[in-house]
Amino acid sequence: MPMLDSIEFLTTTVEAGSFAAAARRLGVTPSAVSRRVAALEQELGVPLLARNTRSLRLTHDGEAFHERCVRILQELHEARDVLARTGKKPSGLLRVDAPIALGRAILAPAIPRFLDRCPDVRLDLTLRDQFVDPIAEGLDVLVRIGRLGESNLMSRKLGESRILHCAAPAYLRKHGVPKHPRELTHHACLGYLRDGQPAYFEFLEEEGTYRSMDLNGPFHANDSDVLFQLAVAGKGIVALFDFLVRDALEKGTLVTVLDAYPSVSWPIHTLYPRNRHLLPKASAFLDFLAELFQSPGFRQKAARAQRPAGR
Repeated sequence: MPMLDSIEFLTTTVEAGSFAAAARRLGVTPSAVSRRVAALEQELGVPLLARNTRSLRLTHDGEAFHERCVRILQELHEARDVLARTGKKPSGLLRVDAPIALGRAILAPAIPRFLDRCPDVRLDLTLRDQFVDPIAEGLDVLVRIGRLGESNLMSRKLGESRILHCAAPAYLRKHGVPKHPRELTHHACLGYLRDGQPAYFEFLEEEGTYRSMDLNGPFHANDSDVLFQLAVAGKGIVALFDFLVRDALEKGTLVTVLDAYPSVSWPIHTLYPRNRHLLPKASAFLDFLAELFQSPGFRQKAARAQRPAGR
């Protein structure tokens, strides 16, 4: 496969930064690397590298071609890994991406059990709330909350979570308990910031969905843990996932409000590129996630969090 070999020479050169460094990695001479890259450029009819006496860099066409080549080689190496590791125990680097709140509250406490179960796996966990391209970033598994859009990724539903509206008892004693979502305009609502604006509170009622658009509160943030702390401190009403507030509800440091107007449930999925689940390390982690979210302990805690709390 001359073209594939030439692609590997190109990607190694870009990664290493020079023909000489690439040659050392590939076990050939620098002139051999230079000739293979030049032959690839001639075959494609465009220059891929801009060269001078001190350095080289990708051209505009080279950047676009190189990006796709990296993906092709990654898929090829993974396919080889699948064949080589069939029937073998999970091992190697596993890259996982998850939302911040879910990662802190659910994944982090459980990961030690996974590492004990698969001691030959090294797990890199990234927590962030923005959209990412798993192929471009070399991710093996993503965990996401919310409805899924169009995607070429494979998915597996793990469970569901509900937004609960909560406040500290001290806040409610001082400001009263809202009886209808419309009354939130007279309360301090601590909103989650999305694109610089606090997200609305959403409720289900017989007439349909009610949205509290204008959140009148002293504080908003793009971090659920920060909002949780402000709510416990009595600074207002907050809307958070049930898994974030269930312990506080059991202790009584927070209580739910507007229980007659529940919010919609949000699905929790795991996503992964096609064929990635065939790798033993990824397959083991996907099975671990399914066990975690379907365990009786997790479901019982979620159910307790969704019960109306005593005032």
